[in-house]
Amino acid sequence: MAVIALVSAKGSPGVTTAALACALTWHRRLVLAECDPSGGSVLAGYLGGALDGPRGIGELAVGELRDGSLESAFWSQLVDLDAPRRERLLLPGVVDPAQAGSVTPLWQRFTDYFLGLERGEPPYDVLVDCGRLQVTGPPWPILRAAAVVLLVTRAKLPDLSATRAMVRTIQRDFTEHRVPPGTLRLLPVGDGHASGEISKALGLPVIARLPDDPRTAEVLTLGGTVRAGRPLMRAAGALEVPIRALLDRRRARLAWPAAQGVPHAL
Repeated sequence: MAVIALVSAKGSPGVTTAALACALTWHRRLVLAECDPSGGSVLAGYLGGALDGPRGIGELAVGELRDGSLESAFWSQLVDLDAPRRERLLLPGVVDPAQAGSVTPLWQRFTDYFLGLERGEPPYDVLVDCGRLQVTGPPWPILRAAAVVLLVTRAKLPDLSATRAMVRTIQRDFTEHRVPPGTLRLLPVGDGHASGEISKALGLPVIARLPDDPRTAEVLTLGGTVRAGRPLMRAAGALEVPIRALLDRRRARLAWPAAQGVPHAL
Protein backbone atom coordinates (compact mmCIF):
# COMPACT_ATOMS: atom_id res chain seq x y z
CA MET A 1 0.00 0.00 0.00
CA ALA A 2 2.98 2.38 0.39
CA VAL A 3 3.15 5.14 3.03
CA ILE A 4 0.08 5.74 5.23
CA ALA A 5 0.26 8.64 7.71
CA LEU A 6 -1.87 9.29 10.78
CA VAL A 7 -2.04 12.76 12.32
CA SER A 8 -4.26 14.75 14.68
CA ALA A 9 -5.10 18.36 15.30
CA LYS A 10 -4.92 18.66 19.08
CA GLY A 11 -5.16 16.88 22.37
CA SER A 12 -4.85 13.12 22.47
CA PRO A 13 -7.45 11.43 20.25
CA GLY A 14 -5.37 8.27 20.08
CA VAL A 15 -3.13 8.57 17.03
CA THR A 16 -0.48 6.28 18.48
CA THR A 17 -3.06 3.83 19.81
CA ALA A 18 -4.78 3.69 16.41
CA ALA A 19 -1.49 3.30 14.54
CA LEU A 20 -0.31 0.50 16.83
CA ALA A 21 -3.65 -1.31 16.59
CA CYS A 22 -3.39 -1.20 12.80
CA ALA A 23 0.22 -2.37 12.86
CA LEU A 24 -0.74 -5.41 14.94
CA THR A 25 -3.70 -6.43 12.76
CA TRP A 26 -2.92 -5.59 9.13
CA HIS A 27 -1.83 -8.41 6.86
CA ARG A 28 0.94 -6.91 4.74
CA ARG A 29 4.52 -6.49 5.93
CA LEU A 30 4.86 -3.07 7.49
CA VAL A 31 7.06 -0.73 9.46
CA LEU A 32 5.35 1.41 12.10
CA ALA A 33 7.42 4.60 12.25
CA GLU A 34 6.95 6.94 15.19
CA CYS A 35 7.55 10.36 13.65
CA ASP A 36 5.88 12.52 16.27
CA PRO A 37 8.33 15.38 17.02
CA SER A 38 7.07 15.50 20.61
CA GLY A 39 8.36 11.97 21.17
CA GLY A 40 7.56 8.29 20.79
CA SER A 41 5.72 6.21 23.38
CA VAL A 42 5.47 2.62 22.13
CA LEU A 43 8.91 1.59 23.37
CA ALA A 44 8.30 2.72 26.94
CA GLY A 45 4.55 2.03 26.95
CA TYR A 46 3.34 -1.01 25.03
CA LEU A 47 6.78 -2.66 25.10
CA GLY A 48 7.29 -1.75 28.75
CA GLY A 49 10.81 -0.43 28.29
CA ALA A 50 12.01 -4.00 27.88
CA LEU A 51 14.78 -3.19 25.38
CA ASP A 52 18.24 -2.22 26.51
CA GLY A 53 20.08 0.68 24.95
CA PRO A 54 18.93 3.48 22.64
CA ARG A 55 16.92 2.51 19.58
CA GLY A 56 14.97 4.34 16.90
CA ILE A 57 14.66 7.37 14.68
CA GLY A 58 16.72 9.59 16.96
CA GLU A 59 19.72 7.28 16.69
CA LEU A 60 19.27 7.10 12.92
CA ALA A 61 19.17 10.89 12.68
CA VAL A 62 22.35 11.33 14.69
CA GLY A 63 24.13 8.74 12.54
CA GLU A 64 22.86 10.24 9.30
CA LEU A 65 24.03 13.71 10.25
CA ARG A 66 27.39 12.36 11.38
CA ASP A 67 28.31 10.04 8.54
CA GLY A 68 25.30 9.40 6.26
CA SER A 69 24.58 5.94 7.71
CA LEU A 70 20.79 5.76 7.30
CA GLU A 71 20.79 2.89 4.77
CA SER A 72 23.30 0.77 6.67
CA ALA A 73 21.81 1.36 10.11
CA PHE A 74 18.06 1.42 9.44
CA TRP A 75 17.16 -2.24 9.97
CA SER A 76 19.26 -2.54 13.13
CA GLN A 77 17.18 0.21 14.75
CA LEU A 78 13.84 -1.59 14.30
CA VAL A 79 11.98 -3.64 16.90
CA ASP A 80 10.18 -6.81 15.83
CA LEU A 81 6.63 -6.63 17.22
CA ASP A 82 5.94 -10.19 16.09
CA ALA A 83 9.33 -11.83 16.59
CA PRO A 84 10.94 -13.60 14.90
CA ARG A 85 8.86 -13.13 11.73
CA ARG A 86 9.97 -9.53 11.01
CA GLU A 87 6.63 -8.74 9.40
CA ARG A 88 5.52 -6.08 11.92
CA LEU A 89 8.43 -3.81 12.72
CA LEU A 90 8.61 -0.69 14.87
CA LEU A 91 10.88 2.30 14.34
CA PRO A 92 10.68 3.92 17.79
CA GLY A 93 10.36 7.67 18.07
CA VAL A 94 12.56 10.10 19.91
CA VAL A 95 12.80 9.58 23.65
CA ASP A 96 15.21 12.40 24.43
CA PRO A 97 13.92 15.90 23.56
CA ALA A 98 17.43 16.80 22.45
CA GLN A 99 17.09 14.27 19.60
CA ALA A 100 14.19 16.18 18.07
CA GLY A 101 16.60 18.82 16.83
CA SER A 102 18.49 16.16 14.87
CA VAL A 103 15.37 14.56 13.41
CA THR A 104 13.54 17.67 12.17
CA PRO A 105 16.04 18.64 9.42
CA LEU A 106 15.89 15.07 8.08
CA TRP A 107 12.15 14.67 7.49
CA GLN A 108 12.63 14.71 3.71
CA ARG A 109 15.47 12.21 3.95
CA PHE A 110 13.32 9.84 5.99
CA THR A 111 10.41 10.36 3.60
CA ASP A 112 12.50 9.32 0.61
CA TYR A 113 13.73 6.24 2.45
CA PHE A 114 10.22 5.22 3.54
CA LEU A 115 8.97 5.52 -0.03
CA GLY A 116 11.69 3.15 -1.16
CA LEU A 117 10.66 0.41 1.27
CA GLU A 118 7.60 -0.41 -0.84
CA ARG A 119 9.94 -1.34 -3.69
CA GLY A 120 12.35 -3.32 -1.50
CA GLU A 121 12.84 -7.06 -1.36
CA PRO A 122 10.77 -8.00 0.49
CA PRO A 123 8.52 -4.92 0.21
CA TYR A 124 7.23 -3.15 3.31
CA ASP A 125 4.44 -0.63 3.74
CA VAL A 126 5.12 2.18 6.18
CA LEU A 127 2.54 3.28 8.72
CA VAL A 128 3.63 6.65 10.12
CA ASP A 129 2.48 8.07 13.44
CA CYS A 130 2.93 11.82 12.86
CA GLY A 131 1.34 12.85 16.16
CA ARG A 132 -0.11 16.35 16.45
CA LEU A 133 0.56 18.97 13.81
CA GLN A 134 0.51 21.81 16.35
CA VAL A 135 4.10 21.23 17.45
CA THR A 136 7.50 22.54 16.45
CA GLY A 137 8.92 20.87 13.35
CA PRO A 138 6.01 18.66 12.19
CA PRO A 139 6.88 16.06 9.51
CA TRP A 140 5.28 17.85 6.55
CA PRO A 141 7.41 16.04 3.92
CA ILE A 142 5.99 12.69 5.10
CA LEU A 143 2.40 13.96 4.95
CA ARG A 144 2.89 15.38 1.44
CA ALA A 145 4.36 12.12 0.16
CA ALA A 146 1.93 9.73 1.87
CA ALA A 147 -0.49 7.78 -0.29
CA VAL A 148 -3.19 8.36 2.34
CA VAL A 149 -3.26 10.76 5.30
CA LEU A 150 -5.71 9.85 8.06
CA LEU A 151 -6.75 12.81 10.19
CA VAL A 152 -7.71 11.28 13.54
CA THR A 153 -10.32 13.16 15.58
CA ARG A 154 -12.73 12.63 18.41
CA ALA A 155 -16.31 12.83 17.20
CA LYS A 156 -17.49 15.50 19.63
CA LEU A 157 -17.86 19.20 18.94
CA PRO A 158 -14.76 20.68 20.64
CA ASP A 159 -12.46 18.26 18.82
CA LEU A 160 -14.27 18.68 15.51
CA SER A 161 -13.89 22.45 15.76
CA ALA A 162 -10.11 22.13 16.09
CA THR A 163 -10.04 19.52 13.35
CA ARG A 164 -11.90 21.83 10.95
CA ALA A 165 -9.12 24.41 11.26
CA MET A 166 -6.50 21.71 10.75
CA VAL A 167 -8.28 20.45 7.63
CA ARG A 168 -7.95 23.91 6.12
CA THR A 169 -4.27 24.09 7.07
CA ILE A 170 -3.47 20.72 5.52
CA GLN A 171 -5.49 21.40 2.38
CA ARG A 172 -3.72 24.73 1.82
CA ASP A 173 -0.35 23.06 2.19
CA PHE A 174 -1.32 20.15 -0.08
CA THR A 175 -2.57 22.53 -2.76
CA GLU A 176 0.64 24.56 -2.58
CA HIS A 177 2.77 21.42 -2.93
CA ARG A 178 0.52 19.78 -5.57
CA VAL A 179 -0.41 16.77 -3.49
CA PRO A 180 -2.92 14.65 -5.46
CA PRO A 181 -6.54 15.27 -4.43
CA GLY A 182 -8.20 12.58 -2.37
CA THR A 183 -5.18 11.94 -0.15
CA LEU A 184 -6.76 13.25 3.07
CA ARG A 185 -9.41 11.22 4.89
CA LEU A 186 -11.08 11.48 8.31
CA LEU A 187 -10.81 8.77 10.96
CA PRO A 188 -13.21 9.57 13.83
CA VAL A 189 -12.73 7.86 17.18
CA GLY A 190 -15.44 7.12 19.71
CA ASP A 191 -19.01 8.25 20.25
CA GLY A 192 -20.43 11.59 19.21
CA HIS A 193 -21.66 12.96 15.93
CA ALA A 194 -22.53 10.53 13.16
CA SER A 195 -19.95 9.91 10.44
CA GLY A 196 -22.15 11.53 7.80
CA GLU A 197 -22.48 14.68 9.91
CA ILE A 198 -18.73 14.81 10.47
CA SER A 199 -18.00 14.37 6.78
CA LYS A 200 -20.45 17.12 5.81
CA ALA A 201 -19.20 19.55 8.47
CA LEU A 202 -15.51 19.09 7.63
CA GLY A 203 -15.88 18.60 3.89
CA LEU A 204 -13.93 15.34 3.81
CA PRO A 205 -14.86 11.67 3.47
CA VAL A 206 -14.84 9.49 6.58
CA ILE A 207 -12.88 6.36 5.67
CA ALA A 208 -13.94 4.37 8.77
CA ARG A 209 -14.55 4.78 12.48
CA LEU A 210 -12.77 3.40 15.51
CA PRO A 211 -14.74 2.62 18.68
CA ASP A 212 -14.02 3.67 22.23
CA ASP A 213 -12.37 0.63 23.79
CA PRO A 214 -10.64 1.77 26.99
CA ARG A 215 -9.43 -1.70 28.00
CA THR A 216 -7.61 -2.27 24.72
CA ALA A 217 -6.36 1.31 24.58
CA GLU A 218 -4.81 0.83 28.02
CA VAL A 219 -3.00 -2.32 26.89
CA LEU A 220 -1.70 -0.58 23.77
CA THR A 221 -0.55 2.36 25.88
CA LEU A 222 0.86 0.62 28.95
CA GLY A 223 1.51 -2.97 27.83
CA GLY A 224 -0.18 -6.31 28.34
CA THR A 225 -1.90 -8.96 26.25
CA VAL A 226 -3.64 -7.70 23.13
CA ARG A 227 -6.85 -9.61 22.40
CA ALA A 228 -7.65 -9.79 18.70
CA GLY A 229 -11.39 -10.03 19.32
CA ARG A 230 -11.64 -6.70 21.13
CA PRO A 231 -13.67 -3.95 19.35
CA LEU A 232 -10.71 -1.65 18.69
CA MET A 233 -8.57 -4.43 17.24
CA ARG A 234 -11.39 -5.65 14.97
CA ALA A 235 -12.08 -2.13 13.70
CA ALA A 236 -8.38 -1.40 13.17
CA GLY A 237 -7.95 -4.61 11.20
CA ALA A 238 -10.98 -3.78 9.06
CA LEU A 239 -9.51 -0.35 8.25
CA GLU A 240 -6.99 -2.02 5.94
CA VAL A 241 -9.80 -2.87 3.49
CA PRO A 242 -11.06 0.65 2.62
CA ILE A 243 -7.52 2.00 2.52
CA ARG A 244 -6.43 -0.67 0.07
CA ALA A 245 -9.57 -0.11 -2.01
CA LEU A 246 -8.89 3.64 -2.10
CA LEU A 247 -5.33 3.08 -3.30
CA ASP A 248 -6.41 0.52 -5.89
CA ARG A 249 -8.96 2.97 -7.33
CA ARG A 250 -6.39 5.74 -7.44
CA ARG A 251 -3.79 3.58 -9.16
CA ALA A 252 -6.35 2.39 -11.70
CA ARG A 253 -7.35 6.00 -12.38
CA LEU A 254 -3.74 7.04 -12.92
CA ALA A 255 -2.93 4.02 -15.06
CA TRP A 256 -5.94 4.32 -17.37
CA PRO A 257 -4.83 7.46 -19.30
CA ALA A 258 -1.31 6.06 -19.60
CA ALA A 259 -2.70 2.82 -21.00
CA GLN A 260 -4.63 4.86 -23.57
CA GLY A 261 -1.56 6.87 -24.49
CA VAL A 262 -3.00 10.04 -22.99
CA PRO A 263 -0.91 12.11 -20.55
CA HIS A 264 -2.48 12.41 -17.14
CA ALA A 265 -2.32 15.18 -14.58
CA LEU A 266 -1.51 14.27 -10.99
